[in-house]
Amino acid sequence: MSIPNWWQFLLLGVASWRTFQLLAVDDILERPRRWLLHLDRDWKVGDPIRIDYRLKWAIFLNCPYCFGFWVAVAWWAFWQFSEHWSLVIATPFALSVVVVAGAKLLAPDEEI
Repeated sequence: MSIPNWWQFLLLGVASWRTFQLLAVDDILERPRRWLLHLDRDWKVGDPIRIDYRLKWAIFLNCPYCFGFWVAVAWWAFWQFSEHWSLVIATPFALSVVVVAGAKLLAPDEEI
């Protein structure tokens, strides 16, 4: 078993954060999250929640300490399996973090 050097660690860490954000928060995966949690497509905050709503899954998916940990473990396990390809695939995730950070820093008045 290997331990990543500082650069690999940083790249995998940033890719882990972006993957967590993509799966837990970003709008692009809202529909699969709603399906997984049993929320209707047109449900809005304040509406009554279905009886079969999966509260524990919702808590897990939105928790960076819980789900974020497992996302990071998955990236690290991938790196253990294939150092080269894990870093190649992590790079676009890390680069997208730079884009998001730049957008938030350069356009702080707009909602992003």
